[in-house]
Amino acid sequence: MDRDKRRLSGVLSSLSLFCVILDLQLHGLSAANHAEIEGHLEMGRKLLAAGQLAEALTHYHAAVDGDPNNYLTYYKRAAVYLAMGKFRSALPDLSRAIQLKPDFLAARLQRGNILLKQGDVQEARQDFLSVLQSSPTNEEAQSQLERVQEVERNVGGASEAYERRDYYGAIALLEKVIEFSPWDPSARELRAECYLQVGELSNAVQDLKPTTKLRNDNRAAFLKLSKLYYSMGEHGESLSQVRECLKLDQDDKECFSHYKQVKKLSRQLEMAEELIREQRYEDAIEKFEASVKTEPRVEVYSTRAKERICHCLSKSQRTEEAILVCTEAHQRDPQNPLILRDRAEAYILNEEYEKAVEDLLQAKELDGESEEIKEGLERAQKLLKQSKKRDYYKILGVKRNANKQEVIKAYRKLAQQWHPDNFQSEEEKKEAEKKFIDIAAAKEVLTDPEMRQKVDAGEDPLDPENQQGSGHHQQWPFEFNPFGSGNYQFKFNYH
Repeated sequence: MDRDKRRLSGVLSSLSLFCVILDLQLHGLSAANHAEIEGHLEMGRKLLAAGQLAEALTHYHAAVDGDPNNYLTYYKRAAVYLAMGKFRSALPDLSRAIQLKPDFLAARLQRGNILLKQGDVQEARQDFLSVLQSSPTNEEAQSQLERVQEVERNVGGASEAYERRDYYGAIALLEKVIEFSPWDPSARELRAECYLQVGELSNAVQDLKPTTKLRNDNRAAFLKLSKLYYSMGEHGESLSQVRECLKLDQDDKECFSHYKQVKKLSRQLEMAEELIREQRYEDAIEKFEASVKTEPRVEVYSTRAKERICHCLSKSQRTEEAILVCTEAHQRDPQNPLILRDRAEAYILNEEYEKAVEDLLQAKELDGESEEIKEGLERAQKLLKQSKKRDYYKILGVKRNANKQEVIKAYRKLAQQWHPDNFQSEEEKKEAEKKFIDIAAAKEVLTDPEMRQKVDAGEDPLDPENQQGSGHHQQWPFEFNPFGSGNYQFKFNYH
């Protein structure tokens, strides 16, 4: 019996010693863990002050994991989330801090502010009332509670205005709602709908864009944005938005159907523009015509196609067609200076200089900054002035886009017709000589690339007025006898 008592006493003594040692070890571990948590909090504070938010967040994560019952650590991590603009992530931390310490007024105020910005006015009211219950004189809580009430009034008023189709009235009230609740997607969606009703598509787009982030999996907003951009003629942006919808769900039928349409049209228009850059104007015209067949209902695309076909016809020097198509394009889009510029070029090729000047003057009024239009107008005015004096193209009866062989052919025919040897009377010979000289001058100018370039710029390279300041007059550097026969040989000195 005594032996059993001694054995039991020894066991108890050993157990007591073990507990003491264990307690000391746990205390040491707790102290080490506490020091580690404090280290993370201190590093988080320093990084937050330095603006290194992501790095600061990592330390606050570690601090929360190390002590999941510390309300202040949750509050500090929420502050980092807010600094990063991640208000959704901040809310659970603030709620946890309040759960751990219900009388933590700073966390309640912060959560109430976020809820108000989200448009969750009922929950926001509860937080502000709780703060005022503990601290009746809290000015921030009083002010925010008044804002909650104002938001509720304006939301109700906006809904009523929308129902009675007072869209501008609703927009004005929603402006005030969004001022205090900028993260409320429903307010922005309603205002976007109002803008659509009054035809202000760009403003509707600006309201819908934030809702893609304010709501999770907001495919409806991406699709609506895509369709809006499409209707505005911005097919590239439309394609980007519908792709965002498909990233959320690649099997979304509405988004996929719209994607196929936008993709096809975008491809045609992009290829057409690439062909223009390659100066393959005929192929570009085919692509633009195909784009109209792809999308015949949205007028902006058919209008744009007309404008670009006008450009292609003008560039390919199909003057009659260009004037016809450009005129139709101008009727559709009278404020587009590029159409007027391209039609003016066609008029110049058709030697209708007054009409070209008129178009370019109008284009300049629409776009006074365009150097291309300014230079085109100056050229057209010179050509108009020149046409009233001597027009080398008219003398030979060739178009402005005639090549060198066509110029020589026309010259030979006219030179043979007006050679002075073909006329008998002195009066007829003098008239023929005058015309013969003009024909020879036209041939010489239009077969010389440098002189022809001056003519096309609206200058007369043989006009003495253009030689002023150069110290000499243009000398004709040739003796002319077109067929090597007849009594007339001319050495031309142009005065």
